[in-house]
Amino acid sequence: MAREIVILECSEARKEGKPPSRYMTTRNKKVQTEKVSKMKFNYHLRRHTLHEEIKKKS
Repeated sequence: MAREIVILECSEARKEGKPPSRYMTTRNKKVQTEKVSKMKFNYHLRRHTLHEEIKKKS
């Protein structure tokens, strides 16, 4: 299967002492070999922040 589920975590929340927000998304591991990073809304910080891939869901 080419698609895999990945978890994105906020990269700015821990620096500010807030709990990180997490999102689940999928990526095509044959086409996109590097880690995923997207701008998503962090509801604890109440703004859009950079979320980066932390681990894969099996």
